[in-house]
Amino acid sequence: MNTKIAVLMGGPSSERDVSLNSGKAMFTACETLGYDTISVEFEDDIISHLDTLNRVDLVLIALHGGIGENGRIQGMLESLGIRYTGSDALSSAICMDKHISKLLAEDVGISTPKWRRIRKGKSVNKNEHELPCVIKPNSEGSTIGLTIVDEESIFDSAVETAFEYDDEILIEQFIDGKEITVSIVENEVLPIIEIKPSHELYDYECKYTKGMTDYICPAELDENLTNMIQQTALEIYSLLKCRHYARVDFRLDKNNQHWFLEVNTLPGMTDTSLVPKAAAANGVSFEQLVNSIIQQALGNE
Repeated sequence: MNTKIAVLMGGPSSERDVSLNSGKAMFTACETLGYDTISVEFEDDIISHLDTLNRVDLVLIALHGGIGENGRIQGMLESLGIRYTGSDALSSAICMDKHISKLLAEDVGISTPKWRRIRKGKSVNKNEHELPCVIKPNSEGSTIGLTIVDEESIFDSAVETAFEYDDEILIEQFIDGKEITVSIVENEVLPIIEIKPSHELYDYECKYTKGMTDYICPAELDENLTNMIQQTALEIYSLLKCRHYARVDFRLDKNNQHWFLEVNTLPGMTDTSLVPKAAAANGVSFEQLVNSIIQQALGNE
């Protein structure tokens, strides 16, 4: 197999460590599959690697958050005519901006928790927001900077924490219920996963520490509800013009109403990650999953 692939990992975002783990796992998969594979790890100096990226057939993006997921890297690669995996620049930017993606979903009748966007420098009146609520950065992943506010005394500190990571934050209605997620690969909807963290919140520690979270896949939901949620996920995937693969996160309330939260256009690809778990439930190995993403980007599927 002569196809030359560069696995791009690292980056300057708060999710750098997760990116390195995803990148190493995808690099190993590419070597196992027989691709001519190189690893490109950067922090702030992506420009210095452009000559290398220009000499490969495909850039397998293993970045998470920041410039790796908000469309900037994608736009740069597009301008240079370099093929890459994952959603294009426009889709990446839209999905990374939770406010915009929620607006678009709401516009076509998809339920999403009520929210308000606040820009840095604007005053925030805690009395205007019903508790419990979720305060989080508008453009971060891995629940970084996110707080569930269930008492007024922590409201202000939650706002400060969110603003440490972004100039725009969301104050969002808290939906009491289950955390569920739907992965989509090559327009195929994979089994729903229910996430049961050992903490109240599916936080960074629970996401990336083995044994801290129980995953039920397929989620124990009736067939009609499962189909409805999967259909909503695919509708969002298409609406936001995602490609190759993505993961759509929801909350499922006590009345079995599902509420759209966000889309991850470059979801984690480690041994604790959700897309590989969902693929495995369908009998698809990690290597087969990575190969599917590669072949889509090369236009062979």
